[in-house]
Amino acid sequence: MADKRDYYEVLGVEKGASDDEIKKAHRRLAKKYHPDLNKDNPEAAEKFKELNEAYEVLSDKEKRAKYDQFGFAGVDPNYGGGAGGFGGGFDMGDLGDIFGSMFGGFGGSSRSRRNAPQRGETLQQHVVLSFEEAAFGCEKEISVTRYENCESCGGTGAAAGSSPETCSYCRGSGQVTQTQRTPLGMFQTSAPCPQCQGTGKIIRNPCKKCGGVGKQRRNRTLKVNIPAGIDDGQSIRLSGQGGAGVNGGPSGDVIVTVSIRPHPIFTRDGSDVICEIPISFTQAALGDTLQVPTIDGKIEYNIPEGTQTGTVFRMRGKGIQNVNGRGRGDQYVRVNIEVPKNLTHKQKELLREFENSTTDENQVQRKGFWDKVKQAFNKE
Repeated sequence: MADKRDYYEVLGVEKGASDDEIKKAHRRLAKKYHPDLNKDNPEAAEKFKELNEAYEVLSDKEKRAKYDQFGFAGVDPNYGGGAGGFGGGFDMGDLGDIFGSMFGGFGGSSRSRRNAPQRGETLQQHVVLSFEEAAFGCEKEISVTRYENCESCGGTGAAAGSSPETCSYCRGSGQVTQTQRTPLGMFQTSAPCPQCQGTGKIIRNPCKKCGGVGKQRRNRTLKVNIPAGIDDGQSIRLSGQGGAGVNGGPSGDVIVTVSIRPHPIFTRDGSDVICEIPISFTQAALGDTLQVPTIDGKIEYNIPEGTQTGTVFRMRGKGIQNVNGRGRGDQYVRVNIEVPKNLTHKQKELLREFENSTTDENQVQRKGFWDKVKQAFNKE
């Protein structure tokens, strides 16, 4: 694992980045490396997986704090670097083992107890939505590959008609303890039982279907209810749908990260929708009733005469449902005046006639600009 990249480097942010900066960086890179949008790039899937792993840690305050203090060892118990930089594979979990060895199981370290209940694997998945699916919500299906309890033995690892036996050597504890007399007194050391390898059980007749493991890898199709208003880069947790637990531990979860395909007309800012509409000079000068597209369909909207290019109109409640269910956002319509091209001779003459008929009262901005120019260049 020594070749893992720093999570901040993966997201392209500084270590002191805000939660909003981390979210925006993940959203931008998720679009860039999403496997469904990069089918010809075999490296995209790995980069997308790396990106989601970094975001899962840095978007969680508790995990981020552990990562900032201990590095990968603070968030990944399988990482060999060790928490707190002790080096040599030594981490805080080892402290519990050492104290447990010296003082007869002090702290009850679960690291040395292979027969303790353990949570199942949490799986990462992603789903691509259209703009409308994210806005209104939908139901999607995803495929996951997870470890499940063996159907034949029910997860015990023992063949049908038999069951695991309690290890007689450690009496089911999975640990053996030895007492040693030293000049400093009596000390106890604990180690995994050599008879059952720390499981506390002996399987005399292993299940043929799973080979005594108790687990089998299965492909499953899961349904995901996408809530209305979900945004790009947000995730949905399917509790208990991940890998099966060990020794009676709970199943893990499935975390589904959402990516949203761009829309040809609309862009999104949180729960607000932005739309740009080209209008003619005549519509801007005289005012008009526009047919404005919204996510609910077209509606009529009146723009006043003398509308300037770049003017933004706000349409309240025409945006996207807030994902927490509290109302809808707004739609913002920006109008841009399109200058006509390929004019005929007659059209040009009419425009020149119109231009000659206008006064400073018709062109307030232009008059104001040239007044400022005169003031700026006529100074002594």
